[in-house]
Amino acid sequence: MGNIPQNFLPDRETWPEYLIPEQYADTPDKLNLADYLLDRHVREGRGDNPAVKFMDKTISYAQLQKQVNQFGNALRKAGVEAQDRVGIRLVNVPQSLVCIFAIEKLGAIPVPTSPLWSREEIAFVVNNSEMKYFVVNAPLLEQAQAAQSSFDYGTKIIVVGGNPDEVKAAGHLVFEEMLAGGSPDLEPEMLDATDIGVILYTSGTTGMPKGCVHFARSAVIETMMVNDYVYNLKPGDVLGGSAPVSFAAGFGTFTLIPFSGGAAISLIPKFAPPDMLDLIQKHKITVLTGLPTAYRALMKFPAFKQYDVSSVRLFTSGGDALGSETLEGWKALTGKPIWEGLGGTEMLHLVTSNTLNKEPVPNSIGRSLPGVLTRVVDPDGKDCKPGEVGSMILKGPSGTLYWKPYENDNKLLRSQQSGVVGGWNRMGDAVFMREDGNIFFVSREDDMIKSSGYRIGPSEIEEALAKHPAVADAAIVGVPDPEKGQIVKAVIEVKPGYTGSDELTEKILTFLRDHIAVYKLPRVIQYMDKLPRTPTGKLLRRLLR
Repeated sequence: MGNIPQNFLPDRETWPEYLIPEQYADTPDKLNLADYLLDRHVREGRGDNPAVKFMDKTISYAQLQKQVNQFGNALRKAGVEAQDRVGIRLVNVPQSLVCIFAIEKLGAIPVPTSPLWSREEIAFVVNNSEMKYFVVNAPLLEQAQAAQSSFDYGTKIIVVGGNPDEVKAAGHLVFEEMLAGGSPDLEPEMLDATDIGVILYTSGTTGMPKGCVHFARSAVIETMMVNDYVYNLKPGDVLGGSAPVSFAAGFGTFTLIPFSGGAAISLIPKFAPPDMLDLIQKHKITVLTGLPTAYRALMKFPAFKQYDVSSVRLFTSGGDALGSETLEGWKALTGKPIWEGLGGTEMLHLVTSNTLNKEPVPNSIGRSLPGVLTRVVDPDGKDCKPGEVGSMILKGPSGTLYWKPYENDNKLLRSQQSGVVGGWNRMGDAVFMREDGNIFFVSREDDMIKSSGYRIGPSEIEEALAKHPAVADAAIVGVPDPEKGQIVKAVIEVKPGYTGSDELTEKILTFLRDHIAVYKLPRVIQYMDKLPRTPTGKLLRRLLR
C-alpha cells in the first residue's frame, strides 16, 4: 500500500470480504484511475468527444487531458507523490475535474470535503488525512483559511479563482499559475490493486466525519458495475445533476461513473429549478440524477412546462426515500418514472437499484446490483423471512474500511468491528425484502422509533405527510418519553399561504388517520421555516431530535 503506514488501516481480520464479480475478473491489478477514466478515451480515439459541459462551454476529453497533465506536473513539482493525500473543496466547475484527475494521475489520493463543513470539521479532516495540499475554490476559501491555523502537518492551500495577488499575499498558491507552468505531457503512476484510490469522508451527521478507504481496483470495478446496471452511460450521453463533486455522493456520480462509459457531464455550481431546467435543454442532458428534494422542487416550479426535458431518457434518485407521491407526480408531469436506488459512502456508491426491474417498484430501493450479495438478518444474524424487517448486510467489490481507526481511543476500530461482521458489511439500514428480491427501506437503524413496544420507521409517516396540501417538507424523529420510551415527533415546513397553528395540527392529524396506523401518529408536531439537510439533501435528524 505505497507509503501508507500500516496502522492507518484496521487489522486485516476486521476487513470486509471483497467480492470481484465474474464479469470484472479481468480488471488489471496495475491501474490508474485517471488513465482508466480519461486517458483511455483519448488513446482509443475519443479525444474530440465532449467530457464536460459548463454553461456555454464544452471541454473535450483531449482538452481536459491536457489541463490535467499540466496541473499534475505542477503538483509533482510541488512535491506530491503517489499515495499522498490532496484535499479538494470545490464547487461544480470544470477546474474541479482538472484537479481531481491530476491528483489521481500522480497516484495520489483525492480527499473530497463538503462545501458546507464548518471550520472545525475542515481542520479535523485535513489533519486526519494528513493532506499535503488542499485545493479550494475562492468562494469557499473563507472557512478553509480560518481553519488553517489548526492544520498540524503544514498543509498548503491552492486557490482556484480569485485575485492572484490577494491569494499570494495570503500565502497560498495560485491554481491558474500552476496550471500555466505545467508540461502538457504526463505519464500515469500505475497503482497496485491494494493501493488507495480515494478516501471519502462521511457527511458527519452523527459526529466528526469518518474516512472511508476505497482501493483503486475496487473503485474501478464499482464504477463499471454501477454504470453497466444503472446509468448505462456511453459516448453521446450527458449526465446532469447538482450533487457537489467535492462531496462523497457527487464525487462518484460525476467524476467516476460517467467517465467509465466515455460520456459527458453537465455541471451546475448551485441547484435552482430554472437553472437546472435550462441546462437540460442547453446541454441535451440524457440522464438526470438528484435527491427527492430536488425533484419535488422541480415539480413545484410554476414554469416547468415551458421547458423541454424530452432529451432525458433516465431519471434516478437516492439518498432519501423517494415516496410514491413523488414517483407518481413526476411520471404524470414528464411521462417518465424516477428509478430509485441505495448506496453509501462506505460502499463507494450504489448497491441496489430499481433499474434492475422492468418498471420501478413504488417505495422500493430496487434489487441488488449483480456482483453484490445482500441479506436481511435479525438481531441474532439469522435470515429474515420475506417481508420481515431486519438489518441489511452485504458483500461487494467495495466495503467498509475506516481510515486511522486507532485514534481517539480506538473509536473507529469499534465502528469497524460493528460495521463488518463475518466479512459482511452492515449498512445500518432497517429494510425488508420481498421474495422477488426487491428491497424496501424502512429507516436508518439509528432512526427507528421504539414506542410502547412498536418499531416505527419514519419514512412511512413522512410519505403520508407529504400528501397533505399544506406540507412542503417533513421529518419524523423519536423523542424520549418516560412512559412509552419514545414518542413520534413531526417537524414540518409548510407551503406558502399556510401557517403552523393548532388548527392546522388538528387537520394534519385527522388527515394522517386515514393513511397510517393510530400508533404511528405524531404525538408532537413542530413547525420550522426550513428543515436542516446536508449538501446532498439528507435530513439531519440529530439536529431535529
